[in-house]
Amino acid sequence: MKCYRKDYPRPQFVRDNWENLNGTWDFGFDDGNVGERERWYESFPGDREIRVPFTYETKKSGIGDETRHDNVWYRRKVRVDGGRLAQNRYIIHFEGSDFVTKLWVNGRYAGSHRGGYARFSFDITDLLRDGENELTVKAEDSYDLQQPRGKQRWMNENFACWYVQTTGIWKTVWTEYVPKLSLAYVKMTPNLETLSLELEMEVDVPENRMGPDLMVETVVSYEGEFINRAMTAVNGSRLETAVSVFRQMPHLFESGIKTWSPEDPALYDIEFRLVENGNVVDEIGSYFAMREIRIDGPNILLNGRPLYQRLILDQGYWRDSHLTPPSEEALIEDIDKIHQLGYNGLRKHQKTEDERFLYWCDVKGMLVWSEVAAAYRFTDYAVCEFTREWMEIVKQNYNHPCIITWTPFNESWGINRVETQREQQHFTEAIYHLTKSMDKHRPVIVNDGWEHTVSDIITLHDYEEAGKILAARYTQYKDEILSTGVYHCLHKSAMANGYAYQGQPIIISEYGGIAFNNDDSGWGYGNKVESKEDFVKRFDEITTAVKEIPYVCGFCYTQVSDVQQEINGLMDIDRNFKVDPEVIREINERRVGYWRSYQ
Repeated sequence: MKCYRKDYPRPQFVRDNWENLNGTWDFGFDDGNVGERERWYESFPGDREIRVPFTYETKKSGIGDETRHDNVWYRRKVRVDGGRLAQNRYIIHFEGSDFVTKLWVNGRYAGSHRGGYARFSFDITDLLRDGENELTVKAEDSYDLQQPRGKQRWMNENFACWYVQTTGIWKTVWTEYVPKLSLAYVKMTPNLETLSLELEMEVDVPENRMGPDLMVETVVSYEGEFINRAMTAVNGSRLETAVSVFRQMPHLFESGIKTWSPEDPALYDIEFRLVENGNVVDEIGSYFAMREIRIDGPNILLNGRPLYQRLILDQGYWRDSHLTPPSEEALIEDIDKIHQLGYNGLRKHQKTEDERFLYWCDVKGMLVWSEVAAAYRFTDYAVCEFTREWMEIVKQNYNHPCIITWTPFNESWGINRVETQREQQHFTEAIYHLTKSMDKHRPVIVNDGWEHTVSDIITLHDYEEAGKILAARYTQYKDEILSTGVYHCLHKSAMANGYAYQGQPIIISEYGGIAFNNDDSGWGYGNKVESKEDFVKRFDEITTAVKEIPYVCGFCYTQVSDVQQEINGLMDIDRNFKVDPEVIREINERRVGYWRSYQ
């Protein structure tokens, strides 16, 4: 893509004047939580260094202390150009910091943010001076079950499928000079019916500068070929327009547009320029895709054609950096190896991944189900925290064509009485409708695995290890499964009480989880296998059984790689294949059962 910059944190909103603040920061633990009272932001007593964006729990950070420290502090210095500051605002961005983050600049308070997975920013222009400036950050975390924490443990030792906690900054920190008249946000919605791209734009412009002399210029191109240009007058802080992308280009495509799919992930370049009296005052590079995802009875359609989803569960953990990707190359490696295994998509589990990952999924044609970290206790506080952060995430990642499904809830985590309790059912309905109010096109799953309330797709989790039993269960007992009957050994129902199956598409969204026997270290689902031959036999039997279920239109295997004590990945935690990926690929891509109709 024309806008691509290696390591740029937000590939869909690219400016040139930025600085990456990852690297060495001063660091200190504040186990007595005395730092604010003692004004550490004025005189920093930290006696350590840390390598941002890796958390102190990881080896990559240079510390590698996995014990609990709820309050941690960071400090570093940045140089600011006073001449550029006179013409611009200076913004600092945090792509992710868990859970409460507070910022001071030169000893003065700049602001705070709550939530571990959504990105956030502070305009610190008025706190800066020409030359050297000091940034001080405090991060506050806890074992509170009410805060969205995903797979982070809330005990001092790992257990079941919960792993070492992630405290503080765990994604890129960066700064940029932003013009005083600037574009703040763009929402891009492809419309295949009208062959156009619908745009909703937000601008940071004083009201007295709005009017006919201020315009947003939008330029669309495809592989260097000009497609269209549109001009929109800035007559308010929020603008709506549409730009046609139809153009006959026989040497590139004959139908007038190019659609995005896993087989052909076509992306358009788009540039936004804020123009005042003929002068460009702000310029953004981005991209988009023309693609449509929708539900049609029992089918999921991509660009009007039935889509059979071959997904794999992806938790995005690495040995020495945990939730933080060690590099952009590591993200690319994961996507390439998932493709090598014969999958066309992934379910990013209990994590909002680095946006560079979504960029490469867009580029490489990898379908993504976007999930969010769960809380584990239902209270008013939990409802408010979850709702706010989830809506931030939906807005932030809306433009990525690879995301085809939103999955806000998983296995009743945080809503453990949703099967029968109306308060929890109301909560899931509210999140469903809030998500739909922001994104009317993508399917929303509530609640992945079982006990669904309102959900565009019905998803079932089943770790049965015998293919014949798995096949028999879903062919002989379909009606019982899709009512409120128990459908597997966990004694769970597909639908919550008071809700009925309405003919939605059905996907087995977790199964497998096969682990090798290694002296009882770590765990997988079912009995461990002794050899590669045993692994392939079981993988083949259960995967083929799922594909032969006549009403199931996709599956999601658990999982990409081992994660700490959970050793049921197709790769180990260092991304080495456990069995020949071509063997797995052949099984995944073999057309049997219902999938034959997708040819």
